[in-house]
Amino acid sequence: MRKFSIVAGLLAVFVLALSGCGKDDHVEGEEKTTIKVGTSPGPYSLLFLDAVKPILEEKGYTIKQVEFNDLLQADVAMADGGIDLNVDQHTAYLENFNENKKADLTSITPIPTVPAGLFPGKKTSLDEIKEGDTIGIPNDPSNAARAYAILQKAEIIKLKDGVEPIKATAGDIEENPHGVKIVEMDSAQIPRSLSDLDYGVVPGSIVFASNMDPSTKLISEDVQDHLVLVATTTEKHKDSQWAKDVVAAYQSDEFKEYLKGHNKDDYWFVPKELQ
Repeated sequence: MRKFSIVAGLLAVFVLALSGCGKDDHVEGEEKTTIKVGTSPGPYSLLFLDAVKPILEEKGYTIKQVEFNDLLQADVAMADGGIDLNVDQHTAYLENFNENKKADLTSITPIPTVPAGLFPGKKTSLDEIKEGDTIGIPNDPSNAARAYAILQKAEIIKLKDGVEPIKATAGDIEENPHGVKIVEMDSAQIPRSLSDLDYGVVPGSIVFASNMDPSTKLISEDVQDHLVLVATTTEKHKDSQWAKDVVAAYQSDEFKEYLKGHNKDDYWFVPKELQ
Protein backbone atom coordinates (compact mmCIF):
# COMPACT_ATOMS: atom_id res chain seq x y z
CA MET A 1 0.00 0.00 0.00
CA ARG A 2 2.85 2.37 0.84
CA LYS A 3 4.48 1.76 -2.56
CA PHE A 4 1.13 2.37 -4.25
CA SER A 5 0.72 5.68 -2.41
CA ILE A 6 4.18 6.84 -3.46
CA VAL A 7 3.53 5.97 -7.10
CA ALA A 8 0.14 7.66 -7.03
CA GLY A 9 1.70 10.77 -5.53
CA LEU A 10 4.38 10.91 -8.19
CA LEU A 11 1.75 10.53 -10.91
CA ALA A 12 -0.25 13.38 -9.44
CA VAL A 13 2.81 15.65 -9.47
CA PHE A 14 3.52 14.66 -13.08
CA VAL A 15 -0.04 15.47 -14.16
CA LEU A 16 0.10 18.84 -12.43
CA ALA A 17 3.38 19.61 -14.17
CA LEU A 18 1.86 18.80 -17.54
CA SER A 19 -1.21 20.91 -16.86
CA GLY A 20 1.03 23.93 -16.29
CA CYS A 21 3.01 23.45 -19.50
CA GLY A 22 2.94 26.57 -21.63
CA LYS A 23 1.27 28.69 -18.96
CA ASP A 24 2.78 31.69 -17.20
CA ASP A 25 4.80 29.99 -14.44
CA HIS A 26 6.00 33.29 -12.96
CA VAL A 27 5.68 33.29 -9.18
CA GLU A 28 4.00 36.31 -7.63
CA GLY A 29 6.63 38.63 -6.14
CA GLU A 30 9.46 37.44 -8.36
CA GLU A 31 10.89 39.70 -11.03
CA LYS A 32 9.91 38.35 -14.44
CA THR A 33 12.86 38.23 -16.84
CA THR A 34 11.47 36.12 -19.70
CA ILE A 35 8.82 37.64 -21.95
CA LYS A 36 6.88 35.28 -24.22
CA VAL A 37 5.91 37.20 -27.35
CA GLY A 38 3.33 35.80 -29.75
CA THR A 39 4.38 36.69 -33.30
CA SER A 40 2.43 36.56 -36.56
CA PRO A 41 3.61 37.04 -40.15
CA GLY A 42 3.76 40.75 -40.91
CA PRO A 43 5.59 44.03 -40.30
CA TYR A 44 4.63 44.54 -36.66
CA SER A 45 6.20 41.40 -35.24
CA LEU A 46 9.23 42.01 -37.43
CA LEU A 47 9.56 45.57 -36.12
CA PHE A 48 9.42 44.27 -32.55
CA LEU A 49 12.05 41.59 -33.18
CA ASP A 50 14.39 43.92 -35.08
CA ALA A 51 14.11 47.07 -32.99
CA VAL A 52 12.45 46.44 -29.61
CA LYS A 53 13.79 43.02 -28.68
CA PRO A 54 17.45 44.21 -28.62
CA ILE A 55 16.55 47.08 -26.29
CA LEU A 56 14.81 44.71 -23.88
CA GLU A 57 17.69 42.24 -24.06
CA GLU A 58 20.07 45.04 -23.09
CA LYS A 59 17.97 45.43 -19.93
CA GLY A 60 18.45 41.75 -19.12
CA TYR A 61 15.25 40.27 -20.50
CA THR A 62 15.05 37.02 -22.44
CA ILE A 63 12.57 37.24 -25.31
CA LYS A 64 10.93 33.94 -26.19
CA GLN A 65 9.23 34.03 -29.59
CA VAL A 66 6.09 31.91 -30.01
CA GLU A 67 4.91 31.83 -33.63
CA PHE A 68 1.26 31.76 -34.68
CA ASN A 69 -0.34 31.53 -38.11
CA ASP A 70 -2.91 34.17 -37.27
CA LEU A 71 -3.73 36.77 -34.66
CA LEU A 72 -6.77 34.97 -33.27
CA GLN A 73 -4.62 32.02 -32.16
CA ALA A 74 -2.19 34.41 -30.47
CA ASP A 75 -4.98 36.21 -28.60
CA VAL A 76 -6.50 32.94 -27.39
CA ALA A 77 -3.07 31.83 -26.15
CA MET A 78 -2.54 35.13 -24.34
CA ALA A 79 -5.95 35.00 -22.71
CA ASP A 80 -5.07 31.49 -21.48
CA GLY A 81 -1.69 32.59 -20.12
CA GLY A 82 0.43 30.85 -22.75
CA ILE A 83 2.10 34.08 -23.91
CA ASP A 84 2.62 37.49 -22.37
CA LEU A 85 2.52 39.95 -25.26
CA ASN A 86 1.64 40.49 -28.90
CA VAL A 87 2.04 43.49 -31.19
CA ASP A 88 -0.14 42.62 -34.19
CA GLN A 89 -3.57 44.11 -33.52
CA HIS A 90 -5.34 47.43 -33.42
CA THR A 91 -7.77 48.61 -30.76
CA ALA A 92 -10.87 47.72 -32.78
CA TYR A 93 -9.74 44.09 -33.13
CA LEU A 94 -8.77 43.96 -29.45
CA GLU A 95 -12.15 45.21 -28.29
CA ASN A 96 -13.96 42.82 -30.62
CA PHE A 97 -11.94 39.87 -29.28
CA ASN A 98 -12.65 40.82 -25.66
CA GLU A 99 -16.37 41.14 -26.37
CA ASN A 100 -16.66 37.83 -28.21
CA LYS A 101 -14.37 35.79 -25.94
CA LYS A 102 -15.16 37.51 -22.63
CA ALA A 103 -11.43 38.19 -22.29
CA ASP A 104 -9.49 41.00 -20.60
CA LEU A 105 -6.72 41.79 -23.07
CA THR A 106 -5.53 45.36 -22.79
CA SER A 107 -3.31 47.83 -24.63
CA ILE A 108 -0.15 49.10 -22.95
CA THR A 109 1.02 51.48 -25.70
CA PRO A 110 0.20 52.46 -29.28
CA ILE A 111 2.89 51.42 -31.73
CA PRO A 112 3.87 52.35 -35.32
CA THR A 113 1.22 51.37 -37.84
CA VAL A 114 1.36 50.80 -41.59
CA PRO A 115 -1.55 52.73 -43.17
CA ALA A 116 -3.83 51.12 -45.71
CA GLY A 117 -3.78 52.73 -49.14
CA LEU A 118 -5.48 52.97 -52.51
CA PHE A 119 -3.15 51.42 -55.09
CA PRO A 120 -3.17 51.59 -58.90
CA GLY A 121 -4.27 48.61 -60.92
CA LYS A 122 -4.94 48.99 -64.63
CA LYS A 123 -5.27 52.72 -63.99
CA THR A 124 -2.24 54.62 -62.72
CA SER A 125 -3.94 57.86 -61.70
CA LEU A 126 -7.24 58.92 -60.16
CA ASP A 127 -7.57 61.36 -63.06
CA GLU A 128 -8.28 58.32 -65.25
CA ILE A 129 -11.25 57.09 -63.25
CA LYS A 130 -14.46 56.61 -65.19
CA GLU A 131 -17.86 54.95 -64.92
CA GLY A 132 -17.71 51.18 -64.60
CA ASP A 133 -14.20 51.05 -63.14
CA THR A 134 -13.70 48.23 -60.64
CA ILE A 135 -12.12 48.76 -57.22
CA GLY A 136 -11.16 45.83 -55.01
CA ILE A 137 -11.41 46.29 -51.24
CA PRO A 138 -11.04 43.91 -48.26
CA ASN A 139 -14.10 41.88 -47.30
CA ASP A 140 -13.56 41.68 -43.52
CA PRO A 141 -15.67 44.30 -41.69
CA SER A 142 -12.81 46.24 -40.08
CA ASN A 143 -10.71 46.66 -43.22
CA ALA A 144 -13.77 47.15 -45.43
CA ALA A 145 -14.85 50.09 -43.27
CA ARG A 146 -11.42 51.73 -43.53
CA ALA A 147 -11.49 51.12 -47.31
CA TYR A 148 -14.78 53.01 -47.65
CA ALA A 149 -13.20 55.86 -45.67
CA ILE A 150 -10.25 55.91 -48.08
CA LEU A 151 -12.57 55.96 -51.10
CA GLN A 152 -14.41 58.91 -49.56
CA LYS A 153 -11.09 60.70 -48.95
CA ALA A 154 -10.27 60.14 -52.64
CA GLU A 155 -13.70 61.64 -53.51
CA ILE A 156 -14.69 58.46 -55.31
CA ILE A 157 -17.74 57.97 -53.06
CA LYS A 158 -19.57 59.91 -50.37
CA LEU A 159 -20.77 58.21 -47.20
CA LYS A 160 -23.93 59.16 -45.36
CA ASP A 161 -23.52 61.85 -42.73
CA GLY A 162 -22.98 60.53 -39.24
CA VAL A 163 -21.63 57.12 -40.25
CA GLU A 164 -19.03 55.82 -37.80
CA PRO A 165 -15.81 55.10 -39.74
CA ILE A 166 -15.38 51.79 -37.91
CA LYS A 167 -18.83 50.59 -39.02
CA ALA A 168 -19.09 51.82 -42.62
CA THR A 169 -20.50 49.31 -45.10
CA ALA A 170 -21.60 49.32 -48.74
CA GLY A 171 -25.07 50.26 -47.52
CA ASP A 172 -23.70 53.55 -46.16
CA ILE A 173 -22.67 54.87 -49.58
CA GLU A 174 -24.81 57.91 -50.32
CA GLU A 175 -23.19 58.98 -53.58
CA ASN A 176 -21.14 57.18 -56.23
CA PRO A 177 -20.65 59.94 -58.80
CA HIS A 178 -18.21 57.96 -60.92
CA GLY A 179 -20.39 54.87 -60.99
CA VAL A 180 -17.54 52.62 -59.91
CA LYS A 181 -18.03 48.97 -59.04
CA ILE A 182 -16.69 48.14 -55.57
CA VAL A 183 -15.83 44.47 -55.08
CA GLU A 184 -15.20 43.11 -51.60
CA MET A 185 -12.64 40.29 -51.61
CA ASP A 186 -10.05 38.60 -49.43
CA SER A 187 -7.33 41.12 -48.56
CA ALA A 188 -4.53 38.76 -49.59
CA GLN A 189 -6.05 38.39 -53.07
CA ILE A 190 -6.11 42.10 -53.88
CA PRO A 191 -2.39 42.61 -54.75
CA ARG A 192 -2.38 39.65 -57.15
CA SER A 193 -5.67 40.83 -58.68
CA LEU A 194 -4.56 44.41 -59.44
CA SER A 195 -3.87 43.49 -63.07
CA ASP A 196 -7.62 42.81 -63.41
CA LEU A 197 -8.78 45.69 -61.21
CA ASP A 198 -8.63 49.39 -61.97
CA TYR A 199 -7.70 50.19 -58.37
CA GLY A 200 -7.38 48.34 -55.07
CA VAL A 201 -7.40 49.22 -51.38
CA VAL A 202 -4.71 47.21 -49.59
CA PRO A 203 -4.11 47.03 -45.80
CA GLY A 204 -0.60 47.82 -44.61
CA SER A 205 0.17 44.29 -43.44
CA ILE A 206 -0.75 42.93 -46.88
CA VAL A 207 1.41 45.58 -48.56
CA PHE A 208 4.30 44.21 -46.51
CA ALA A 209 3.50 40.53 -47.10
CA SER A 210 3.12 41.06 -50.85
CA ASN A 211 6.36 43.08 -51.18
CA MET A 212 4.43 45.98 -52.71
CA ASP A 213 6.12 49.34 -53.08
CA PRO A 214 4.25 51.60 -50.61
CA SER A 215 5.39 54.70 -52.51
CA THR A 216 3.10 53.74 -55.42
CA LYS A 217 -0.12 54.23 -53.48
CA LEU A 218 -2.38 56.98 -54.77
CA ILE A 219 -4.06 57.77 -51.45
CA SER A 220 -3.04 56.85 -47.90
CA GLU A 221 -5.61 56.50 -45.15
CA ASP A 222 -5.86 58.91 -42.25
CA VAL A 223 -5.22 56.41 -39.47
CA GLN A 224 -8.07 56.62 -36.95
CA ASP A 225 -7.36 56.04 -33.25
CA HIS A 226 -9.17 52.69 -33.21
CA LEU A 227 -6.97 51.45 -36.08
CA VAL A 228 -3.61 52.31 -34.53
CA LEU A 229 -1.72 49.14 -33.63
CA VAL A 230 -1.17 48.48 -29.92
CA ALA A 231 1.17 46.35 -27.84
CA THR A 232 -1.19 44.06 -25.96
CA THR A 233 -1.11 42.02 -22.78
CA THR A 234 -3.65 40.99 -20.14
CA GLU A 235 -5.17 43.08 -17.38
CA LYS A 236 -3.12 41.05 -14.89
CA HIS A 237 0.19 42.09 -16.43
CA LYS A 238 -0.45 45.63 -17.67
CA ASP A 239 1.19 47.30 -14.65
CA SER A 240 4.07 44.82 -14.29
CA GLN A 241 7.66 46.02 -14.54
CA TRP A 242 8.30 44.08 -17.75
CA ALA A 243 5.25 45.68 -19.40
CA LYS A 244 6.50 49.13 -18.35
CA ASP A 245 9.89 48.26 -19.88
CA VAL A 246 8.22 47.26 -23.17
CA VAL A 247 6.53 50.67 -23.24
CA ALA A 248 9.81 52.38 -22.42
CA ALA A 249 11.55 50.51 -25.25
CA TYR A 250 8.99 51.74 -27.80
CA GLN A 251 9.35 55.29 -26.45
CA SER A 252 13.16 55.22 -26.27
CA ASP A 253 15.55 57.36 -28.28
CA GLU A 254 17.11 54.17 -29.63
CA PHE A 255 13.78 53.09 -31.13
CA LYS A 256 13.17 56.57 -32.56
CA GLU A 257 16.55 56.45 -34.27
CA TYR A 258 15.71 53.06 -35.74
CA LEU A 259 12.46 54.42 -37.19
CA LYS A 260 14.23 57.40 -38.74
CA GLY A 261 16.31 55.01 -40.79
CA HIS A 262 13.43 52.67 -41.64
CA ASN A 263 10.54 54.94 -42.52
CA LYS A 264 11.06 55.66 -46.20
CA ASP A 265 8.08 57.36 -47.91
CA ASP A 266 6.32 57.51 -44.51
CA TYR A 267 5.79 53.75 -44.54
CA TRP A 268 5.02 53.90 -40.82
CA PHE A 269 2.44 56.11 -39.15
CA VAL A 270 4.05 56.98 -35.81
CA PRO A 271 1.69 57.78 -32.90
CA LYS A 272 2.39 61.01 -31.04
CA GLU A 273 3.36 59.05 -27.92
CA LEU A 274 6.40 57.69 -29.81
CA GLN A 275 7.47 60.86 -31.58
